[in-house]
Amino acid sequence: MHPILILSVLLQITCAVHVVRTGRPMYWIFILLIGSYIAIAVYLIAEVLPDMRNSRGARRVVRSVHDRIDPERGKRKASRQLDIADTQDNRRRLAEQSLLSGDYQQAAELYRSALKGLYKTDPNLMLGLAKAQFALEQPQQAKQTLDELLAANPDFRSSDGHLLYARTVEASGDVAAALHEYEAVVAGGHPGEEARVRYALLLKRNGELAKAGALFTETIKRAKLAPSYYQREQREWIDIAKREAL
Repeated sequence: MHPILILSVLLQITCAVHVVRTGRPMYWIFILLIGSYIAIAVYLIAEVLPDMRNSRGARRVVRSVHDRIDPERGKRKASRQLDIADTQDNRRRLAEQSLLSGDYQQAAELYRSALKGLYKTDPNLMLGLAKAQFALEQPQQAKQTLDELLAANPDFRSSDGHLLYARTVEASGDVAAALHEYEAVVAGGHPGEEARVRYALLLKRNGELAKAGALFTETIKRAKLAPSYYQREQREWIDIAKREAL
């Protein structure tokens, strides 16, 4: 049988299985069986693509592709919204997009301007400012912002914020305090492998090789058991763990 015909049959069978599994009208099977490639194309356009557009996962993939092609897209949109209405939410969105796009100076300025009035001690805004300050290589200012955040919001919890705090302490040169903070972040179940690997790296620099090695090994084991999307997301930290564990 010609390869084109074989491919057609395989695609027809795949689409027919999709019809049955998703509860589509059974007349689609008849159309697929007699229509070959034209029927397959019609089925995909009429039944599959609309579902993909409405799928949260598909929308996430589309956004990711858009962001890679045009990383300033979100920032431009947020900037337009702020031009139309200078509201607290629009200022916060532009600050977040500026942070994501790497414009840390603008992000810091926007966060500072938003931390006024009723929002003077808003924990999410203060955390955003601390992230921008740390990215601007201002670890002491970032630590001060986080200390003020905790003083004003003692019940606020953020795994990302705690990891950032550990990094500011490490940058200050207080190794013992930084190790304590990293240990608490890891024990608190910080998602991903960054906290565990950063903790292990500091342990290794501090001469605690066995403990560091155990953490690197744990990251490697977790990666082997994790689904592929997790492995992709955590690739940077998994690679570091593999390299350092040698």
